[in-house]
Amino acid sequence: MDALLPVLKSHPGPSVLVCSLIFRVVHRLLQRLPVPKVVKENELHSWKWRNLSVSMVHSLLTGTWALTCVLVWPETLHNIYSYHTPLSYLLVCVSTGYFVQDAGDIILTGHGKGSWEFLIHHALVIWCFLYALYTQLYVAGAVIALFVEVNSVTLHLRLLLKLAGAQSSPMYHVNKFANLFTYVTFRLCTQFYLTWYIIHNYSWLDHGGCFLFSMMVMNIMILIYFYRLLRADFFSRNKSSVRQNGTHNNNSRKFLSD
Repeated sequence: MDALLPVLKSHPGPSVLVCSLIFRVVHRLLQRLPVPKVVKENELHSWKWRNLSVSMVHSLLTGTWALTCVLVWPETLHNIYSYHTPLSYLLVCVSTGYFVQDAGDIILTGHGKGSWEFLIHHALVIWCFLYALYTQLYVAGAVIALFVEVNSVTLHLRLLLKLAGAQSSPMYHVNKFANLFTYVTFRLCTQFYLTWYIIHNYSWLDHGGCFLFSMMVMNIMILIYFYRLLRADFFSRNKSSVRQNGTHNNNSRKFLSD
């Protein structure tokens, strides 16, 4: 790792592209796994299934990785501006590669119009992460931001179950409560902690205004999705509305699940 870090820091752009290609290989490999028949019958749902499967791999990997970095090196949580370790720098590099790959998949497969919310989210994340990689500042902040991927695991599982038509299954019922817990704990709390840090230290942070703007946009997005999530899973009037809010309109309901 100590030998790899200078290479990553000297060539962050190419390193991100390599990570992006690795996730593309993962995308191809996952296509060989069996897919529910109901998903196969719909071309759009088939693409969503493949896209979500790669996202699930990214979330499982980076969510666990981010939590480990903070548990092993607690200073990550307190010195967001300048602290980082070789593993945390590599984490940000790997995750940036995923977001580049996913944005490319959305655009090149012709789903950009229906997934514009993702593209906005991905663009904000990519510029923030690339800034951290090139300047070696805010790397710890990027690691903390990846706490949201813990929640993304349950979000992805929720949507995969919807695509498979398993909204009435016990797994979906258990997952919706796990999803609510992780959303509040790992997504809302994480975003608001980072927002508080930027506001509290705004006077001396480099490009604090740009980061604050990005955080506020993402905060608005996650609050909107939180409202949609609560309405769909806990306050829906009937089963048909649940299906409409989920399976049949997944372009908007997948909002911010990466």
